[in-house]
Amino acid sequence: MVAEVLSRPTLILNRNWQPVGVQSVARTLVKLWNGSARVVDPNSYQLYEWSDWARLAPDDGEPFIQTPHFRLRVPEVITLTHYDRLPSRTVAFSRRNIFKRDSFTCQYCQHKPGSEELTIDHVLPKSRGGATTWENCVVACIDCNARKANRTPDEARMPLRRKPAQPRWKPFYASHGARIDSWAKFISEVYWNVELET
Repeated sequence: MVAEVLSRPTLILNRNWQPVGVQSVARTLVKLWNGSARVVDPNSYQLYEWSDWARLAPDDGEPFIQTPHFRLRVPEVITLTHYDRLPSRTVAFSRRNIFKRDSFTCQYCQHKPGSEELTIDHVLPKSRGGATTWENCVVACIDCNARKANRTPDEARMPLRRKPAQPRWKPFYASHGARIDSWAKFISEVYWNVELET
């Protein structure tokens, strides 16, 4: 039970109250304890330091952590005391993110053989000037990649199921699958419905 509560997500705001991420309650409490963050009450927007927060009794039905001497409320939102930047809004180009974008599915035959049987294919082959970009790379199974060889999809008569494109940015708090109602006061609805993690 305690481990479950400690792993719950907490929304992290920068000192300008802009969402910058999500961390577990356990990591959040460390930040609160060392003074690098304050808890935000999502109803009153009041800020609490560790000593103030530790004195507040949890409401009925509200999650808490039982210590030897008191019950500690679980923070849902914190704001950092010094950090004022925003996370990057572009998805890093990487093998892992191409696999995620294409759902670990061959873009030629639509099979999902497992990541060890998948490769990255250049739509316009590198030997013919094809760039290593979001728009020219797709996931392909080993067989399709070998069959296509040094040809374009048209030349190989292997049409792509979907045109490759750079994915939209997804803030990392959407990747946790958590949707805590109080976060809606700090996060735009668009953040809940985007596609790929950074």
